[in-house]
Amino acid sequence: MEKNSNHCKSCKTKTLIRDDTSGLLLCSSCGIVQDFDNFDAQIGGLDGPEGTFIRIGNSGSIRDYSYRDSKIYKAQNTIHDITSKLGLSRVDEIKSMINQITNGEFGQGEWFPILVGACCYVVMRKNDKLIPMSEIVSVIGCCDEYELGRMISRVLEFLDLKLPEFDMVKTLEHAMRTCSTFREFERDKREMMLKQGIFMLHCAMKWFLTTGRRPLPMVAAILAFVAELNGVRVRIDDVAKEVHATVSTSKLRYKELLENLVKVAQGLPWGKNLNFNNIVANAPLVIQYMEMKSRLKPNEKGGSLEELAFDFGDVVSECLRKEVEYTSEDYGADKDYDSKYFEIKDRKGDPNCSFDDGDGDGGKLKISQEFLSRIYSEFKNEAARVNPIVEIGENGRRKPRDYDIRACEDWWSGKSELTKKLLLKQVLEKDVGFDAMPPSFVTGCLAYDRRKQKIAAAKVRIEKIMYPSTTDLSNCHDLRCPKDVQNGKKRKRGKGGRTSDLDWEDCVIETLLLHQVKEEEIEKGHYRNLLDLYVFNSGSM
Repeated sequence: MEKNSNHCKSCKTKTLIRDDTSGLLLCSSCGIVQDFDNFDAQIGGLDGPEGTFIRIGNSGSIRDYSYRDSKIYKAQNTIHDITSKLGLSRVDEIKSMINQITNGEFGQGEWFPILVGACCYVVMRKNDKLIPMSEIVSVIGCCDEYELGRMISRVLEFLDLKLPEFDMVKTLEHAMRTCSTFREFERDKREMMLKQGIFMLHCAMKWFLTTGRRPLPMVAAILAFVAELNGVRVRIDDVAKEVHATVSTSKLRYKELLENLVKVAQGLPWGKNLNFNNIVANAPLVIQYMEMKSRLKPNEKGGSLEELAFDFGDVVSECLRKEVEYTSEDYGADKDYDSKYFEIKDRKGDPNCSFDDGDGDGGKLKISQEFLSRIYSEFKNEAARVNPIVEIGENGRRKPRDYDIRACEDWWSGKSELTKKLLLKQVLEKDVGFDAMPPSFVTGCLAYDRRKQKIAAAKVRIEKIMYPSTTDLSNCHDLRCPKDVQNGKKRKRGKGGRTSDLDWEDCVIETLLLHQVKEEEIEKGHYRNLLDLYVFNSGSM
């Protein structure tokens, strides 16, 4: 007989013994057979294999299922769930990185999914593949981008890793593949739209619209702009949500992109008529001009419009071949049908026209009035048979179709180097018709000038109050902040309906001037630090 230290289930005494003959565990005091240690696997009869204890997620001869085993099992389930939702295939590499960071303990709690997302981001960036942080945040659901970014920084610091430079071109390619708006297009069409997007992205980089900013809002703005160029009407809100970008910021980037296109268009002969409202309709011609300028070498001259030559016969032919706007019954039999008015078979032999070589670099074409009259009459007779395409509305009235310049001419060539992946230095060397300063630099300069004017106005106000008799009122007739400094902000009305022209910034500037703070320091705009240093701590100093 072998004694056992367990308690009897009946009398609760430690008098358990095992019978050598039957192998059962018995209580020597009360004689009750203990059944918790008498498991018999009913497999293959009494002489079959013994049963084993089973734990969650695995089977084997393990005595008990510990807390560590449960923790590791749940952690692996979390890893598989997050990687499957993100569509990642490098699960083993992600597990190995987490195992190295946690010393094989993995973990539980709200911090562990954030660690998994950070390791997913680091592994993909190491393998030169892109996955936006916002997409990981949307899958995890328990943190924001800032918290995920802090976790990524801690992972990189712990593993002593350095990620490659962020590639916005790959971000655009990834967004175009995942965006449902572009899936309906054929492969060739999608490749052309991708080149257009890369071209516009490089232009935005040259205009410093991406410097120091989040990349996804600009990607969403470019996707919406390219879709509109190709006749697909999409809402920028929908595109921004698909690429996990902030909607308001995406709209702001879209506005900045159009504003810079308007500035580029000022170099065209008709550029003065273009504004923010009609730039999208004229964007193909503007982009064609930008593409032509970008193909010129930095030291090459001849990019001005004055040195470009146009074949007006081809221009008019293209205008008459616009099937979206016009149609004709017997038009199209001859491709050069409408250009015959501008054909001059023999410049020297035709009595109606002559060519004067002149003394300059180029000659002048002279056409007689009779020949011009005949051209106009023939064109007028042919135009009478040209009917505009119309649509029938609900009320039975005809309404003209929307004119779409993209459907009537092949404006995109795709031969510019800006359609390929370039370094930032190469992008800045290209000429796209307009060179812009960084928006943050321009805003800083404007704010600097605004503070200088506010300081000057505050000094005049202080001088008038402290020395009213010596103040020259002719030079300080306007003691308020200048109108161009107010930035168009509405002022609060005081008692009696009078508008107050002073704001909190004017009061702070006056306070700092009274405490003899240098104007150079006030112009920098660090008001809180200056108040803490010169006003609130002035007694201790």
